[in-house]
Amino acid sequence: MLNQQIWLSPSIHPVYARLICAELRRRGFSDLQILHGTRLSWHTLHHDNRFLSFDQMHRLVLHALSLSDCSWLGIEVGRHTDVSAHGAAGYASIVTDDVRSAVGIINRYSSLRQNIAAFRIDPQSSAMLVLDERLILPELREYLLGHFTTAILRLLETATGLPLHQELTLHWPMPETDGSEAYHQVAGTVVFGSDQLRLELPSGYLDSPCLAADPDAERLALRDCENQLQRLVRGGSLSERIKQRLLGSTDQYPTLEQMAVHEHMAPRTLIRHLNDEGVRYQTLLDDVRCDLACWLLSQTTLSIESVAERLGYLDPTNFSRTFRRWLGVTPRDFRQQAAQVSSRFDAGSGADLQS
Repeated sequence: MLNQQIWLSPSIHPVYARLICAELRRRGFSDLQILHGTRLSWHTLHHDNRFLSFDQMHRLVLHALSLSDCSWLGIEVGRHTDVSAHGAAGYASIVTDDVRSAVGIINRYSSLRQNIAAFRIDPQSSAMLVLDERLILPELREYLLGHFTTAILRLLETATGLPLHQELTLHWPMPETDGSEAYHQVAGTVVFGSDQLRLELPSGYLDSPCLAADPDAERLALRDCENQLQRLVRGGSLSERIKQRLLGSTDQYPTLEQMAVHEHMAPRTLIRHLNDEGVRYQTLLDDVRCDLACWLLSQTTLSIESVAERLGYLDPTNFSRTFRRWLGVTPRDFRQQAAQVSSRFDAGSGADLQS
């Protein structure tokens, strides 16, 4: 089981959640149906670029799989993932010299968009891409691997103008099922039951030139990527740094004034900077408390009284009242609903964090 810090920390750019919403809309589902029960706001999801937590993405993907009744949904979403979805790294990858350089750029800067997984070139092969899984749970694995597969293929085909299907071998790390025909549409040859997701490219493909190769454009894009990477190393945006500190609080949550001291700025300055990001300190605090309450209720066997105490509520009744205001259900009802959702998925096979 993932610990709460990993589970609730920012892990993925909302563009990938928007792509799921777009695919479901193409299938005829309404905005209300798409986000029902996910605790996500349509407006916030589509207008706020703050990273989603793994927990938020987990809820959305599980709901999308249930709603669509399509186990290969990730493949379909990946097919509609434009290069622009990958930000500056995506642009840099198609204006670089060749496919080998493009894959290297996507690998180096993958954390600018997500910290779930990344493709790399296998040093033991002249034409093999391997997906290193960092943060993938069993119930999401087929979706995420499918999305990563078709998204990277679309990027490579955009960069080179060369179709890959017939000459591509997909080594798929899951057994063949009734719905596996979708994977044969991805590659000319599919090898099921592989030990790892691998894309076996045509000989010499890594040296294929990129159609839009432009050294000046690449230099500017890489400079942007490096600036973003350094910002990420420093903890991201102010609101992201604050959320991480709140998630790491063990005794009691810091006041706004105490948080300002941590950020080496005056309280009014902190308020102003948060306003520039479109968020308030109390909203961040409420979000963390709500997320942590949901994690404790769904992932642990702590009593509701203990959960309330963990969140700083001396009176469990006040916690229950606040929780109902947050989500519209009582903590007890939420725990029961979470258990019902979990029972639909087989989390017993390899449920550890992928390394």
